[in-house]
Amino acid sequence: MYYAVAGSAAVIIAVMLAVNGELTAVYGGSLTTFIIHAVGLLSCTLAALIKRENPFKRAKGVPFVILLGGVINYFTTFFNTLAVGKISVTAILALSLLGQAVTSLVIDCFGLFGMPRRKLGILELCGLLVTGCGIMLLLGGTGSAPLMPVAVSVLSGTCCVCTRQVTAQLSERTSLLTGTWFSYFTGIIVAVAALFIAPLLGESILFDAGFDMRIWPYLGGALGALAVFLQNICVKHMSSVAMTLVMFAGQVFGGAVIDAVFYGAFSAETLAGGALAFVGLVLNALAARRHTAPEAELKREPEGSR
Repeated sequence: MYYAVAGSAAVIIAVMLAVNGELTAVYGGSLTTFIIHAVGLLSCTLAALIKRENPFKRAKGVPFVILLGGVINYFTTFFNTLAVGKISVTAILALSLLGQAVTSLVIDCFGLFGMPRRKLGILELCGLLVTGCGIMLLLGGTGSAPLMPVAVSVLSGTCCVCTRQVTAQLSERTSLLTGTWFSYFTGIIVAVAALFIAPLLGESILFDAGFDMRIWPYLGGALGALAVFLQNICVKHMSSVAMTLVMFAGQVFGGAVIDAVFYGAFSAETLAGGALAFVGLVLNALAARRHTAPEAELKREPEGSR
């Protein structure tokens, strides 16, 4: 069940990225990121009103630091808007998931965010190498890949994993809805601050290109809120590597379909690169399973000795 939920979240993210790209083309990065967070916060607030849930009451007494997942999540969204239109949707998703894979291994290696500490072995390193080769092949099938969009796409994956861990801790102490709501509430605070900074960096926020009168390009924030909610459901029930596997399959291959149908950018190299990167992640999943199996046996031993 949880694999299906995570897969659904992955497909939603792929669609969301394409939708957000339409806004970015009209409004630019900072203003688009603000709109996404505003729509996401509005969606979560409506859900909270329907459920009669007060996020501030729910979060009373919670450590302040785990309320800040949305601050990290802001950069996930912002980095994606910087890459949209410069490389394909498939490439953005693949690079983001490469960032997720590397970050997940670092978290496991150092025991960050309260996760069990686990040494990296040959299988994990081989998996990472195969994934990297797959990403390079995938980028080769999507045209030129300038350094900036490649770098920010990888960073968006790092931010995504960190946000997922922090928001999951908040959701566990409060509720899934409250965790999602704060992800957008603290994110929009950063988005507003960024709007004041943007003109100093030469970015216009004055709707120079006019308004996009279509409705569907503004739904990215609502789709993002739904994706965050679904991921929060799965985080406690799936390993970090297993979740990355499912998210990779849903996002990259979903992104490949979007590129092929809407942008005519599909190629055999893209499919081969995605498959090779997936094999690398499978190796990491097998390594994670190898490490967790002895721990499970140790937990069962006292029961069998009674």
